[in-house]
Amino acid sequence: MEINFTHHQSAHCENGVVSNLMKHNGFSVSEPMVFGIGSGLLFCYIPLLKVNHAPVITYRALPGHIFKKFAKRTGVKMKREKFSNPKEAKARLDENLEKNNPVGLQVGVYNLLYFPDEYRFHFNAHNMVVYGKENGRYLISDPVMEDMTSLSEKELEKVRFAKGAFAPKGHMYYPISFPEKLELETAIVKGIKDTCKSMLAPVSFVGVKGIHKIAGLIRKWPKKKGIKTANHYLGQVVRMQEEIGTGGGGFRYIYAAFLQESGKLLGNEKLIELSKEMTTIGDLWRDFALEASRIYKNRSRNVGSQTDSYNKVADQLDHIADLEKIFFKKLKKAV
Repeated sequence: MEINFTHHQSAHCENGVVSNLMKHNGFSVSEPMVFGIGSGLLFCYIPLLKVNHAPVITYRALPGHIFKKFAKRTGVKMKREKFSNPKEAKARLDENLEKNNPVGLQVGVYNLLYFPDEYRFHFNAHNMVVYGKENGRYLISDPVMEDMTSLSEKELEKVRFAKGAFAPKGHMYYPISFPEKLELETAIVKGIKDTCKSMLAPVSFVGVKGIHKIAGLIRKWPKKKGIKTANHYLGQVVRMQEEIGTGGGGFRYIYAAFLQESGKLLGNEKLIELSKEMTTIGDLWRDFALEASRIYKNRSRNVGSQTDSYNKVADQLDHIADLEKIFFKKLKKAV
């Protein structure tokens, strides 16, 4: 039972899953286009939610929202299901495979045996495609991997029902009908406006204000939490940025590619100009990650010697937030 499914590697899992499922069904939609139309770019600080004993910082929309918004804006009808019973989840997956219908799954990373050990930690918002079953093993197209792979029935069940924050609960999703033609032009504008609204939201934990919020907290962590905890928290900021999905810098490069592609499709030169500006901002996020990693890898427990370094990276974040505020105001006007 194997569907003729073509694997395309991508920078980020959910974008890649959606793009691959669309291509399988005859629609050539790029990963950046999925990300932009689905309003995937976001910044949000969630202090009450902990992953690896540190507050969550997300640089993307919640799991499943990219596909949901992309589908709604392009006229694609999709089905999403969650399960309390692993047997029911398995039966529904097998049913789809028997109908030659590949499906997207949300899974936990920690028990994905084909991942390198350094990337296997408790994070439950990873996405993959299951496109078949052979000799008791499910055939997997994980878009962040170079090649296709497979998992046993027990291995797949374990990652589908991982516990903790964003527990997937067997979450599966797949398109069930398509329009004759995707009206990308209207969908692009809706996606851009939604992203601008989120990034410019008047809420202290979201968007540009959220970035300023984290900068302020970084300044306080060494004295308030102690160097050990401060380093752990700062490491979390970077890990969520650079290792989970493609994070702060990588997402901005994808968004820049979306703006460039959209600018050509819409004949909007302003979007192409803003694409270059977003790439520059992405570079600044990467610079921040590099400086921050140098701090939390330093084993010194001397608070005084670390305070200036923490202030420096906080200044970098404040500068990025200021630039993004200007950027998203210009982007909002461009459409």
